[in-house]
Amino acid sequence: MTSDFLIISDNMSDLPRDYCREHDLILMSLSYMIDGKSYSDEDPLPDKEFYALMRGGSMPTTSQVNQQQARECMLSCLERCSNLLCIAFSSGLSGTYQSMHQAAAEIMKERPDCRIEVIDSLAASLGEGLLVHKAVMLREQGCSMDEVATYVLKNRLHIVHNFTVDNLFHLHRGGRVSRSAAILGTLVNIKPILHVDNEGHLIPTGKVRGRRRSITEMVDAMEKQIGSYRDKNDIVFISHGDCEEDAQYLSDLIKERLGIDRFLINYVGPTIGAHSGPGTLALFYLGEYR
Repeated sequence: MTSDFLIISDNMSDLPRDYCREHDLILMSLSYMIDGKSYSDEDPLPDKEFYALMRGGSMPTTSQVNQQQARECMLSCLERCSNLLCIAFSSGLSGTYQSMHQAAAEIMKERPDCRIEVIDSLAASLGEGLLVHKAVMLREQGCSMDEVATYVLKNRLHIVHNFTVDNLFHLHRGGRVSRSAAILGTLVNIKPILHVDNEGHLIPTGKVRGRRRSITEMVDAMEKQIGSYRDKNDIVFISHGDCEEDAQYLSDLIKERLGIDRFLINYVGPTIGAHSGPGTLALFYLGEYR
């Protein structure tokens, strides 16, 4: 189905490339550097290789989408369509939203014939991806750009993020836990549970001992938070930092306990994985509250 607007997001949404091609979704690319070489979606390092390098001790760095990158992407899209809806990575975790917003304002001042709407998803990884997916589905059902934008703004704080990590040292590098907590937690096999709050920030919510217990804890939280939104979850998204067996175990547990049987499972991409590390496991769904 053709539409009178394009949807743009960024690669922090961790949506599969095949999905983007199938649904005509444009992604701006945040780049990263590892072992002295820079990569992006245009020149990717396979996810499994990326995590193998991290497990071997390589420490990647990342950069946000800057205003010039956002401008170039938007101008390219305007050659196809004069209406653009941009759904950006959480402003609580990156300056990417601000770059998109500034680029859009600049372009619309120069070209009053076009319209560019930029929305802060207040979400990350496949949480952002789930919000984008809902927008894409509405567009394909024939909804207007205003209708889709209204849905995104109304529902973005109902996108629940619950996740755990295997190694606390990567969170320490990002300033999320202290060095002493990282050392002690690793020694006693403590696994933190974290979420993204209503301001789009990464917040620890608890800690348990052992990997399987941390996965069970995420499903426990899902049962509480999903509430009256159970019927809105026709699909649940799961992302992982090269731990597919754990992702499958998580999906099986959700199917058993909540009866949901449609999942999109994908890697945590390198631009987020650089900060969360190998073994990250994240769960995303619609709930009454975050």
